[in-house]
Amino acid sequence: MRFADLALARRLEASEARACADYAEVVARLAPESRATAVAVGSGLAVFAGPGGPLSRAVGLGLRGPVTAGELDRVEGFYRRLGGPSQVDVCPLADRSLLSLLGERGYRVSELNTVLVRALDPLEGFAPLPPGLDVAPAGPEEAETWAAAVAAGFAGDEEVTGELFDVALALFHVGAATAFLARVGGEVAGGGVLTIREGLAALFATSTLPAFRNRGVQTALLGARLATAAARGADLAVCYTLPGSGSQRNVERLGFGVVYTKLVLSRDLSA
Repeated sequence: MRFADLALARRLEASEARACADYAEVVARLAPESRATAVAVGSGLAVFAGPGGPLSRAVGLGLRGPVTAGELDRVEGFYRRLGGPSQVDVCPLADRSLLSLLGERGYRVSELNTVLVRALDPLEGFAPLPPGLDVAPAGPEEAETWAAAVAAGFAGDEEVTGELFDVALALFHVGAATAFLARVGGEVAGGGVLTIREGLAALFATSTLPAFRNRGVQTALLGARLATAAARGADLAVCYTLPGSGSQRNVERLGFGVVYTKLVLSRDLSA
């Protein structure tokens, strides 16, 4: 198991902050009316990816010293101008001043995310895919196919909304991202994303269509991206799951271990 020291936390949180900002940049290009943007604050980034955007959060605060009231004022002013709530990721290795300030201002826990990592070795072998299951990078012409599959997997038994499809489509177009499609017997079964920054591979947006669950699709998507990341020289992989979820169980089976669980604290600025 990898020891979660401050150096590792800085590496992981900086990568996630950059990923959120890159996503916001794509949203701004595809939907200028969203006002999506990002701004540096202290050791982190405050990101707005449109109203209700899932990646509209401040990430990486408090990892290079105390957080000041002025820095939190900047975060809140940023979200107030753009019309969204203030949401702040809190890494457990962040300076204690961050939690203290958020508590003083009435922030409440809105989400928990478990962060898991595993080492990568270019000589490591990965299990072959089961017969009939194929995973490969999606081509530019498959953007909408990929987005529809990922959105449908996250929607589950609910109808896919236009907003959810747009979120997935923006993920596909992030410059640092490689989108993967899984097919079972030639039918699209799911998808996921891989990014690599400074040797750190991030696996996210892993989604399986309801009709293909419990058939090894998620494991195949994870394995294919790990193999690709290792071949491209990444030394470490990270993924994020809900605590105790089936997704956490699946990634732990592939050698990931928990390094920490972090909070998302939120405050409604409209009151």
